Amino acid sequence: MENLFELPSEYEDLRTSVRSLSEKEIAPFAQRVDEEASFPQEAFDALQKAGLAAAHVPEEFGGDGADALATVIIIEEVARVCGASSLIPAVNKLGSLPLMLSGSQEQKERWLRPLAAGKGFSYCLSESEAGSDAAAMKTKATKSKDGWVINGSKKWISNAGFSDFYTVLASTDPAAGAKGITAFVVEKSDVGISFGAHEKKMGFRGSPTREVYFDNVELSDDRRISGVGEGFILALQTLDHTRITIGAQALGLAQGALDVASKYAHERNQFGKPIFDFQGVQFMLADMAMSIAASRQLVYLAAVKSENNAKDLKFFSAASKCLASDTAMKVTTDAVQILGGYGYVSDYPVERMMRDAKLTQIYEGTNQIQRVVMARNLPSN
Repeated sequence: MENLFELPSEYEDLRTSVRSLSEKEIAPFAQRVDEEASFPQEAFDALQKAGLAAAHVPEEFGGDGADALATVIIIEEVARVCGASSLIPAVNKLGSLPLMLSGSQEQKERWLRPLAAGKGFSYCLSESEAGSDAAAMKTKATKSKDGWVINGSKKWISNAGFSDFYTVLASTDPAAGAKGITAFVVEKSDVGISFGAHEKKMGFRGSPTREVYFDNVELSDDRRISGVGEGFILALQTLDHTRITIGAQALGLAQGALDVASKYAHERNQFGKPIFDFQGVQFMLADMAMSIAASRQLVYLAAVKSENNAKDLKFFSAASKCLASDTAMKVTTDAVQILGGYGYVSDYPVERMMRDAKLTQIYEGTNQIQRVVMARNLPSN
């Protein structure tokens, strides 16, 4: 019983390794990546060299075969120093998971092996008029003599333009609504695919977010990775597993902000003593640490349920993302408050972390949608 809530040593060893890599090879570039809205190439190179950019890929396809909990720890530790860089492993899992869940062995070999070797994989679900109501998508895949022709566009696509592969959800039977959606893999080299301008974002500025356009993109049927009309179910199953990675991002941002705020509170003197000695600051730090600890337990629990495909995954996945992202927003805001004027300028990373934290409450389903999911899937015990 004494080890019931302690991580096995291999996970703690992984944390130590990823933390060291992040602090040495990612953190030094985080401010520049944010200020210039430039892709975190140094982070990508370091993660890829260490086998962490797509560690979730099974060993049989050249990956490390990291389970859901290990992947969460990787993303958490990278986000602790740079939110934009943590989207590299997170987006790669999001984009490729539909393939892992539903693709054939030949399709997995075709796209997972190059992913493990350094290619990127993005996920195309949202549209300008289909965000929370994703089933209202207008992008269409029309049956042709040799396969399918895709026309339409996708909005808010993370790492668009950088990634080589894209899981695309398209309507193959508009009259059937959600039951008329099918999933495909589109490659960046396909004729007819193009990308919009980079979005000018509040946070996660180093991760390119762009619209993706499909103009008569012709695909053979071997690009289809779901049954015809079964794509929306696959999309929801994917999010049940991957929204936990957003909880992991939020954890990392919150922990990074707490680390900075705690260190600052011990070093900053006012009225002849460190501000940590003031009870008001102590209470803030205590609440921050308490909320992070609670969120971490829920995120890790959800990761284990994801790995086991537990029947109550929907609730715990939504709950972990919701609680961790709300915690990250509160903790990073309080970190800015503790640093005062210094928190409001970019000399310290907490203002960047606060801007990044906001997105974790929005993407892969807003926290209002997460509460709907939780209410519809309340656990029985």
